[in-house]
Amino acid sequence: MMRLALRTLRYRKGGFLATFVAVVFGTAIVMACGGLMETGIRSNVAPQRLAATSLVVTGNQSHLRPGAEDATPLPERVGVPTTLLPKIQSTQGVTAAVGDYTFTTITTPTTGPGAGAGPGGAGGPLVAEGHNWSSAVLAPYHLSSGHAPRSGQVVVSSGKVGQHLTFLINGEPRTYTVSGIAAGPAGHAFFNDRDAAHLVQNPARFADIGVQVASGTDLDKVQKELKAIDPNLTVRAGVDRGLAEHPDAESHRTALISIAGSFGGIATMTMMFVVASTLALAAQHREREFALLRGIGTTPGQVRRMILGEALLVSLPAVALGAIPGFFLGRFLFNQLASHGVASPVVEFYQGLIPFAAGAGAAVLAAIGAALIAARKSAKIRPVEALAEASLQRKWFSWIRLFFGLAALGGGLALLIVTATVMSGPLAAATAGPSVLCWAIGVALLGPFWTKLVLAIWRWPVQALTRVNGRLAIRNLSARSVALSAAVTPVMLAVGISTANLYMQTTQVHASSTAFTRDLRADAVLVSDAGLSSQLLNQVRATPGVASASAYVRSMGAVDEPRNAPFDEDGAPVVGVDAQGADGTAPVRLTAGSLTGLSGLTAAIPESMATKTNHGVGSDITMTLGDGTTVKLKVVATFAAERGYETIMLPATLVAAHTTDGLTKQFLVRAAPNADVRPALAKLAAAHPGVQVADRSALVATNVEDLQTQAWVNYMLVGMLIAYTAVSVVNTLVSTTLRRRREFALQRLTGSTRFQVLRMLTTESTLITLTGITLGTAVALACLLPYSSKVSGSAIPTGPVWIYLAIAAAATALTFLSTLIPATTALHHSPTQPTHAD
Repeated sequence: MMRLALRTLRYRKGGFLATFVAVVFGTAIVMACGGLMETGIRSNVAPQRLAATSLVVTGNQSHLRPGAEDATPLPERVGVPTTLLPKIQSTQGVTAAVGDYTFTTITTPTTGPGAGAGPGGAGGPLVAEGHNWSSAVLAPYHLSSGHAPRSGQVVVSSGKVGQHLTFLINGEPRTYTVSGIAAGPAGHAFFNDRDAAHLVQNPARFADIGVQVASGTDLDKVQKELKAIDPNLTVRAGVDRGLAEHPDAESHRTALISIAGSFGGIATMTMMFVVASTLALAAQHREREFALLRGIGTTPGQVRRMILGEALLVSLPAVALGAIPGFFLGRFLFNQLASHGVASPVVEFYQGLIPFAAGAGAAVLAAIGAALIAARKSAKIRPVEALAEASLQRKWFSWIRLFFGLAALGGGLALLIVTATVMSGPLAAATAGPSVLCWAIGVALLGPFWTKLVLAIWRWPVQALTRVNGRLAIRNLSARSVALSAAVTPVMLAVGISTANLYMQTTQVHASSTAFTRDLRADAVLVSDAGLSSQLLNQVRATPGVASASAYVRSMGAVDEPRNAPFDEDGAPVVGVDAQGADGTAPVRLTAGSLTGLSGLTAAIPESMATKTNHGVGSDITMTLGDGTTVKLKVVATFAAERGYETIMLPATLVAAHTTDGLTKQFLVRAAPNADVRPALAKLAAAHPGVQVADRSALVATNVEDLQTQAWVNYMLVGMLIAYTAVSVVNTLVSTTLRRRREFALQRLTGSTRFQVLRMLTTESTLITLTGITLGTAVALACLLPYSSKVSGSAIPTGPVWIYLAIAAAATALTFLSTLIPATTALHHSPTQPTHAD
């Protein structure tokens, strides 16, 4: 039967082209997602500044809340207490241990004697990291000229000895003299150890400690002994040392793995469905051939083996070809994710044999499974019935198909109910997203039933507008209900999946912006990447026309007590502001207490949290802040908050002190009635290098920045799925149209012109498009209505209508082009010319 399968492929290349293309694209997409996942799991970051160390000791970047099953990631650098340095130095096998202070510096070259370009060699500002000079040996850096820095001096990687550089540190300009040039990784400036301890925000903690181990010492044993010093320490060796230099790479790991896993799962299911549909359609078009084989004595097992062999002969070369674009697609996706802040750009992209095995295995298994399903009917049917069935397929129902179809619809209904009753706010996406696949699979498996139902709705207006051609098209589609379902299904998938995913993102972004701006009372925002000083804040408050001004800092934390606070394992959003009265800029609506006492170890919490946990004004809560520091806070106020968008408000100084850079980068300013403070603020900002004035839209943009990034990622990934589904649309419709060449020839011989045949096909394409868009819209609404009602309080999704119109237009264009172009080609042949099955 394999010899027969080879001959079949030789003479039926066009019939298997759709399956070949589907497997190629499916392999590429799944392999690319596998590469992203492997990259995230490995998270290999080559060490640079810490390359000369044997081991690097850092803080544990996660926190396990009491009673929680999963640890909460800590977004800020945890650091290592300086008191642990002597213990680390005295550990057996350790020859040296050096603590590293790290802080943000922005370099601006000064004018005058000795002035010149900054450390990077350019004349503009340069964002870099400042360190203590003793930590330079961890790279190691070597002085090529000059000497080690003394007080008021700095060593940089390029420039001139004696040059004066102005650094913006902690929001204040400070001028230092270059004492030496040290060759090593760029972007780092080294200060005298005492100066560094004064400049860093938290001198009680090192960013990390580099450890040198004696030659021949067992590193694993030293690692265990270092971990035993403090359970909150993490000891890194080998390539993992780079994660200590770039702690953001650790936090990006989870995001990259989750994106690759979720999208890879959806892509795998979509590929299996598309490959199965193309193989099933190819098998349906060959019923006459199978009837002949059964009529000459071929057994059902032989037919199954032939179909399975054909599937393998098509899928194996397709897998090999799909691996080539899969490699480049994976790297392209990683570069895009890194450029948009989803993945860390310092992580090394890695795509080994495991992603290839995943993509190849999924594609081959999809082809084998689809072949077995397609061969089931062709192998079991009696020869006489097969000959009758070959002319026009009417049977589609089976108990297996009914079971899985109802199971998928039941899963979609269950997820709809959970989304509408249990989930809240942004968490609703966790159940609303998978429901789209359940609804789509359920509708596809029971496609002939749903297409007949929708066709019964659209047939009358279409027939009234098209008359004779409409009646003929409707009778064709009614008689060919199974073929109609095969043509409608990919259109439904493209419209349903894309509409649901895109409008989920637009609804989420709009809801978050609305929740944030509802109580936002700031009229202007002062921004600086180098940090804003308390002296500048006092000057802003003294500016004429300013009614109120406050520092504004954002971070994440974890609520330890009470345990039933309304926050998940991802942590609790934390906002830091200054103590203020009723005319303050804090973006909240107080329901109890006052923010005038928000200082020291105090907090304002959402009213929902106070009600749920019975912790109102005057009670105490325990939190772990972003750098792992646990604090006990007294509640001084409660405020109203949208469910799912709750935050905890703390003093700005407290939040800033427990962030990675320890900086306050934004001031909120509220103007007095009828006062325009922007000119005065602009003049004040001009006197402070690095400070800029923006309106409240900048604050809103910062608040939804993560959501916009997530939306962009989903747009890109959903776009790939849409493109892949479009391949299925084209494959299905082109194959179906070419299959009908005998029918077109018969119409021509009975008096129909080419134009009349094309008009009939145009009407059929219109009905297929309308049916597919209708079912796809219903699938999308089944996901969007409960999701939108939970996220935004309205059942109507939020987003521009042009998104839906563009999706519908794309589906329409694909359907018409995939039908009319092959039909026009087929009609160029004489109706008396012999035709073949493919």
